[in-house]
Amino acid sequence: MGVMGRLSRTLPAVAAALGLAAGLPGTAYAAGEPLPAYRTADGARPVQGAESSADAPALEPGAVYGDTLAPGSRFYRLNLDDTSSVYVSAVLVPKPGARIDSGGDGLEVSLMTTAGRSCPGSPGRTTFGYGLGARPIGAAAVRLLQEDGDCQQAGVYYVKVTREASRNSDRSPWPVELTVSREPGLKTGSAPAAAPSGWPSTPPQPPASEPVAREGGTGFNDARALGTGVWRDGLRPGQTRFYRVPLDWGQQLSVGAELAAARLTKDFASASTGLGVTLYTPYRSVVDDKDTGYDGRQAGLTLPPTAPVAYENRFAKGSGAGGARVAGWYYLAVTLGEKVGEFTEDAVPVPLTLRLTVQGKAAAPPPYAEGLARSGFGVDDADRAAAREGLTQPEAAQAADRRATMGTVAAGGFGTGTLLLLVLGGWLLLARRGRTG
Repeated sequence: MGVMGRLSRTLPAVAAALGLAAGLPGTAYAAGEPLPAYRTADGARPVQGAESSADAPALEPGAVYGDTLAPGSRFYRLNLDDTSSVYVSAVLVPKPGARIDSGGDGLEVSLMTTAGRSCPGSPGRTTFGYGLGARPIGAAAVRLLQEDGDCQQAGVYYVKVTREASRNSDRSPWPVELTVSREPGLKTGSAPAAAPSGWPSTPPQPPASEPVAREGGTGFNDARALGTGVWRDGLRPGQTRFYRVPLDWGQQLSVGAELAAARLTKDFASASTGLGVTLYTPYRSVVDDKDTGYDGRQAGLTLPPTAPVAYENRFAKGSGAGGARVAGWYYLAVTLGEKVGEFTEDAVPVPLTLRLTVQGKAAAPPPYAEGLARSGFGVDDADRAAAREGLTQPEAAQAADRRATMGTVAAGGFGTGTLLLLVLGGWLLLARRGRTG
């Protein structure tokens, strides 16, 4: 591809970086304008799950797949080694406004042996809950590499993805996004330590700086990068915005979310579940979630600090530390309940403020037998830069492409300039020789 072609690919990233304030509070929408659709992963492979494990299609680590899922279960197949932990996630994407009739409606992901035994860390389950309505939700199952544990052998395993729905809920097929992530094992002789018995759990003082506009994404694939600070966005009833925060080894995340006053259409009304916040791991499993009511005037909630990210957390039982087991991008989903639309103007987003604090100095990574780059885990300088600049993953990829293009242009310019100097120098030398000949 030529330089101009590469530049044409990078211009959208510049436009996106300059347009972060689009869709923020104060921006009016047309009455009845639909909410933005969930952005699927670039390069997602189509797949069709089977009703029986006998016909289950194969999934590969490192890949993302797209399917549809009606109420019930679908099966997929994995061929796993015996040297790595594996995470299988599913994200269910309902139609906006779809009927959710029960708080138990949700998603379950199981990983099992060919004998039908569930692996430790399986199943993973998430529900829509009451009041927040139809929104993207994620769940994950794990094959945990652990001495003397179950599911340690290499071979065939099955993934069972189940959509749970009550009789009166929307029963049409919804898109589901599947990801398979492989975490390499530790070097030989690097036995993991015992699970931590505790960690600093007192929330830090929330940041009080001036808020900076950051428009959240529609899902995990275009989540807006954030770091420590105060961030401003806006939500319409039934809308979920996604954000991502890089957490390195040894670091903790504290989250506070606030809704300011909305434009009311009724003087006295409220939603018992008006604001919901869910924190996801890098492999799209829930770390923590919380919700609170909203009366159109003010609401807020705080998630407790995560445990410091540590390999040993995966062995913790019942302490809440298990989710912070690997460094990488942690995802924050913030939802404004559908019922808020019964007493506010949908055309004007409700102001949202996020107060985030990343605590702790980045520690050395565990002694993995392989690097984490191919797994999608870990934190590097590019991730930290994306958080500082507030980039989504597609924008960060375009920014990297732009830097490479500018480097090519600079190198080309240097080469051309050097050539011109050499040519001019040669002419001068020939001229001098002509004058002295």
